[in-house]
Amino acid sequence: MLKKIYPADQIERYLMVDVFIIMVLVYRVLFHEEDVLLWGRLAFLLLFLACYYAALWHRDWRLLCACLIGCMLLAVMGSYFGNWLLLYGFVFADLLGRASSKGMIAGGMAGIVAMFALFSWLDADNPAAFVATLGLPVMVAQLALSIVVHTRENASVLKEKLALADAHLERYIKEEERSRIARDLHDTLGQTLTMIKLKSELTMRLVDKNPQKAKDELHDILNNSRHALKQVRELVSDMKFISLKKEIELSRDMLGKVGIELAADWRREAMPPLSNVAETMLSISVREAITNIMKHSGASRCTIVLCTDGEHYIVKVSDNGNGNLQQGAGNGIPSMKERMFMLQGEANLSATPGEGTIIVLQVPLISNGRVSST
Repeated sequence: MLKKIYPADQIERYLMVDVFIIMVLVYRVLFHEEDVLLWGRLAFLLLFLACYYAALWHRDWRLLCACLIGCMLLAVMGSYFGNWLLLYGFVFADLLGRASSKGMIAGGMAGIVAMFALFSWLDADNPAAFVATLGLPVMVAQLALSIVVHTRENASVLKEKLALADAHLERYIKEEERSRIARDLHDTLGQTLTMIKLKSELTMRLVDKNPQKAKDELHDILNNSRHALKQVRELVSDMKFISLKKEIELSRDMLGKVGIELAADWRREAMPPLSNVAETMLSISVREAITNIMKHSGASRCTIVLCTDGEHYIVKVSDNGNGNLQQGAGNGIPSMKERMFMLQGEANLSATPGEGTIIVLQVPLISNGRVSST
């Protein structure tokens, strides 16, 4: 029931404050000593509440109209009840900051300035009289409040959009992985099973007509079945082992779809071989780095360099994005460090705001030319 009276998204943060402010206003207006008729006091409160309620629920032109009428109402009644009533301009300044356009905010801010000028004119016959009083800093504070609230609201909306984009991206990555597995099954196991099906149908037709031919076909079916079993084992093995080369190619496709160009600098034949464990760990770390680039960097170009320095196998992933490591701090960076530590290596990250981020993964080489898998 309360959500129908007061916006649900504001109950937790604003409800108690607004109730307190309204109660203070009602008390001070009804029990003020000025010679104002009761019906006038009630009319003012009803009009104020109507403006407040309209501004509370709307973000379009109705918000602007409510704020303008409310400010003028405060200025007029302030001449009877006192300048303390102008403090309630903060209520409309706060609501004004949630307007859907900057134009309406500017119009509402002009209404706040007009409220102080009108009050000064009614109270001192000089629209600029408030400039020499505390009215000026109060007015400036109300104008600043509208800007601050508007900035905060935009940041909140942007954060929600970013979270939604992250969720879509994660789902897209999962769908791409499912598509890759489906292609592998179709291109390998699917063809073999189709062959077994066709040969089985042929064998059924040959059993009575040509038993020897049927027997030969059964031998082929047996061989194809063994081959299918081998393919299944290879596919399962591939799912456990992640090729660094394939991961880089997959990263190129993924980045390309979001408008980021990937340049890979490596010569496979010149690089020492990796153990399956080490290559898989590096591949997963590269995937985490690429995911962070897609989500947080705002980059247009990414570079992956593979090299050695005589003692280490090195993978360097860099981008030309915003260089903000904090945005990706909870999205894979600790995992990279942990995987490299398991390989007795390390992951180093550096960033320059506005210029990009560099992630360096390195694992030690051992004397036989292979990377340790421990």
